[in-house]
Amino acid sequence: MSNDDYRLDAQNLIQRIRQTETKDFFELARLAGLNVTQDFIGADLSGTNLSGANLAGINLRGANLFSANLMGGNLFSANLSGANLFGANLSDANLSDANLSNANLSGANLSGAILSGADLSGAILGSANLSHIILSNAVLCNAILSNALISDANLFGANLSDANLFGAILSRTNLSYSKLNNAKLTYANLTYSNLNYAVLVKTDLRHVNLTHANLSYTNLSEADVENAKFENNSGILEDLKMDLKQRGAILGDSTDNNSRVLTPH
Repeated sequence: MSNDDYRLDAQNLIQRIRQTETKDFFELARLAGLNVTQDFIGADLSGTNLSGANLAGINLRGANLFSANLMGGNLFSANLSGANLFGANLSDANLSDANLSNANLSGANLSGAILSGADLSGAILGSANLSHIILSNAVLCNAILSNALISDANLFGANLSDANLFGAILSRTNLSYSKLNNAKLTYANLTYSNLNYAVLVKTDLRHVNLTHANLSYTNLSEADVENAKFENNSGILEDLKMDLKQRGAILGDSTDNNSRVLTPH
């Protein structure tokens, strides 16, 4: 079968999916003689309803999933690198170990989704909804998360080095053991977040709200804390308050001194 025939069959299958709203994607692909690891690369699935569908391991590299409905879908270990998921609904979907590198997820809904171990390096998630998401041990290096909602999320051990989180809301989020080296968090909201053992070396924390954040053993070496607000934090020792103040931070009166924040001397 020629490449053109494959593309035609793939588009016919996509049309059937749109008409039937089936969840048995793999069975339809099998009946059409299509290979889910090859024949949907770059496919146009914009607006398609695939809610609850089993798409584990599918290759949708470079596909157009603009405003697609993938709510509750199983995309475990799927390849969505470079895909257009602008405005897509991925709430409660399983994307563990998926490849979303350089994907466009601007304005997408990923609330409650599971992305443990996923690769989102270079992905665009501006203004996306990532509330209650699980991103433990995920890679988000150089990702754009400006103005994203990431509250009540689990980013344990995630790598956000060089990421842009300008104005993002990370309140009550677990960032323990995460890496935020050289990340931009200007004007972000980190109230009540857990940054236990997190690494924020050379991180831009200007105007960040860290009220009630857990900073036990957090590494803030060379971080820019100008006008960052620290108050009622676990982990800030009295002898380190002056250092933060000298670097331009705004410190409230109450801190818990049971553990340490790592800063340069």
